[in-house]
Amino acid sequence: MNSKGYVLVTGGAGYIGSHTFVELVKAGYTPVILDDFRNSNRIVIEGLRRITDTEPIIAEVDVCSADVRDLFKTYSFAGIIHFAAYKAVGESVKEPLKYYKNNIGGLVNILLLAEEFKVRSFVFSSSCTVYGEPGDVKEVDEHMPVAKANSPYGNTKIIGEQIITDLYQTNPEFRMMSLRYFNPIGAHPSGEIGEYPIGRPNNLLPFITQTAIGKQDSLTVFGNDYPTPDGTCIRDYIHVCDLAMAHVKALDYLIGLHEGCNEFVNVGTGKGTSVLELIKAFESMSAMKLNWAFGPRRAGDVTEIYANAERSRQLLKWNSTFTIEDAVRDAWRWEKNLAQHV
Repeated sequence: MNSKGYVLVTGGAGYIGSHTFVELVKAGYTPVILDDFRNSNRIVIEGLRRITDTEPIIAEVDVCSADVRDLFKTYSFAGIIHFAAYKAVGESVKEPLKYYKNNIGGLVNILLLAEEFKVRSFVFSSSCTVYGEPGDVKEVDEHMPVAKANSPYGNTKIIGEQIITDLYQTNPEFRMMSLRYFNPIGAHPSGEIGEYPIGRPNNLLPFITQTAIGKQDSLTVFGNDYPTPDGTCIRDYIHVCDLAMAHVKALDYLIGLHEGCNEFVNVGTGKGTSVLELIKAFESMSAMKLNWAFGPRRAGDVTEIYANAERSRQLLKWNSTFTIEDAVRDAWRWEKNLAQHV
């Protein structure tokens, strides 16, 4: 076992979880993946073997199951990083109970075991969706009030943060941190792991790369009349490897504390990029012309939002290092690699 100890990574075979696995290994931890592969693909495990030159420890179990207890009995965890959750906004509107059962039930199950087995350091996968539509404020910091959720998915993140807060208030020895992600994109630079959407992609960059390689016929840009410089929505796109490193920094910070805490930290670049800018970055990098067209606005889309990332710099000593160009290049390498294996 590596010197820093075991870390439970729920949803560790997923997009962000798998990249965090890599960074945990590099940092000297031994990650233990909990994933039942209902929303991920086993192809990622071979990629993790090649990147880390280790044999991943995998527990194929439902995060809501009583069987998770066996993991806590087997391993003495130094900390927990909790990713496991459904994440498709549209699906959550159609099937809200599925989202509440899995996302809330899974979190509660893990926290009950963390409490029982005295695993004090806990990193929660939250989202900038908790801020809702920020109105005139484009750059949001952690002092922004949590808004009413515009989807059951978003509500599970708000409720999740509240559950963690309630637990901390009764167990102040816990060291908790909710990382509020902005828009993860890209893939590992090796091309061995990346985003693997189940069915039609919900996120922009996988749709771009799938259109480029021919999996999708065309890409629709939802709206060209927003009050932004080019008329398209603006987001804070963060390279998934930067995001993964933020989790390791968060875990290091929590484990190093001598007292409890309950922190909320934005993880973003602090810079907005429009939909058209991302498309143009891909076209420039790949020297390809994408088949895309404007369509009507999509209900629920926020016009412009990006992170104030100062708190992550101060608290975690973390900065984003990858560029948009890095992200589109790495995502394209992953898409081409995937085409050879699937």
